[in-house]
Amino acid sequence: QVQLVESGGGLVQVGGSLRLSCAASGRTFSRYAVGWFRQAPGKEREFVAAINWSGVSTFYADSVKGRFTISRDNAKNTVYLKMNSLKPEDTAVYYCAASRQFTVVPGVYDYWGQGTQVTVAS
Repeated sequence: QVQLVESGGGLVQVGGSLRLSCAASGRTFSRYAVGWFRQAPGKEREFVAAINWSGVSTFYADSVKGRFTISRDNAKNTVYLKMNSLKPEDTAVYYCAASRQFTVVPGVYDYWGQGTQVTVAS
């Protein structure tokens, strides 16, 4: 079992930055790939970024490539999402999720956090 807790969301101005954290419990967390997803009001949940178990491989949605960076510290059981140059369209609830597979498909992820709200004000 893996439990995930997101933090770091909040209100930020356009062009600002935030760093989200995804803290995990469970001794096997380092064996899991982790993805970040987001869901805006009235929209489907969408993939944002993913990182494999070791941190060597990462993948990003085109909409955030070059602005967001995903990283992990397995010693701390934590995955991060650094978000720069934020835009109003980045406003959403952000979720982290863990999977045995390195994938962009949300249905493959086994464990999900409760989400953290990010609001970008223009």
